[in-house]
Parts: sequence; structure tokens; C-alpha cells
Amino acid sequence: MESPKKIAHEIGGVKNDPLRFGLQGVKSDIVGSHPLESSYESEKKSHEAMKRNMTAQIYGSALPLKMDMDRQILSRFQRPSGPIPSSMLGLEVCTGALDNFGFEDYLNDPRDSETFKPVDLHHGMEVRLGISKGPVAPSFM
Repeated sequence: MESPKKIAHEIGGVKNDPLRFGLQGVKSDIVGSHPLESSYESEKKSHEAMKRNMTAQIYGSALPLKMDMDRQILSRFQRPSGPIPSSMLGLEVCTGALDNFGFEDYLNDPRDSETFKPVDLHHGMEVRLGISKGPVAPSFM
């Protein structure tokens, strides 16, 4: 008996949808980030691993595991995509990012810009639930 032919189907339509997600560039797939950015990320990871190791040596191995579990729980807690963004305050407190002074603290928040496109709530929830592919919404025109 001949097996039935199957057509590969992706939930949510075509993966490379230029009308919805913009044109895809080959260069962005091949070339990585800036060398300083990759150096900063690797330094941040090594610093975090060293801090975790030091915490385990001082307070025991259960505390870093508890901190990781708290971080995982707090990273999942978000508002649905919409007009009010999720602040992730608990995660910022847990990771220490609350003490960092970024550009959005002294410059305008990019979401307050006039060129900011409003988020499509339905598409955002489809992406979050895995029904559709791609970014939640293009951020700027």
C-alpha cells in the first residue's frame, strides 16, 4: 500500500512572512553581534557563575538552587501583551537589575515614541501560546 503524501504545514502560516515580520536578511543570520557585546555577555555570565559559586560556598548549595527557582518563577510572570507593558519588577529585584541605570531611566522610554506601533493583542497571545510564529509586534515604523 502506498503511504499518503503529506504536506508540511506550519501552524500560523508561513515562517518567513515579509508582510507581517519584515524582510529577512542573510547577513544577520551569519554575522553575530558586535565583539564588545559578545565580550560583555560572556563576562556577565562568568561573573554570575562566580557569584553563584561563592553563594554556594558561603550559604550552602540549597540557596543558589532556591534563587534559580525564584528566577524561573518570576521570569514567567507577565502581563498579556497590550498597552501596559510588563515591568517584571520581581525579576529585576531578584537579578539585581533594579540597581542598573539604563538609557530608559534618563532618556524617554521607546514605547512613548510617536512612531511606536500599537501591539496587536490577538497576535501577541497567539505567539505566546505557540499558535503563531514571529515577533509579537514590530516595535517601530
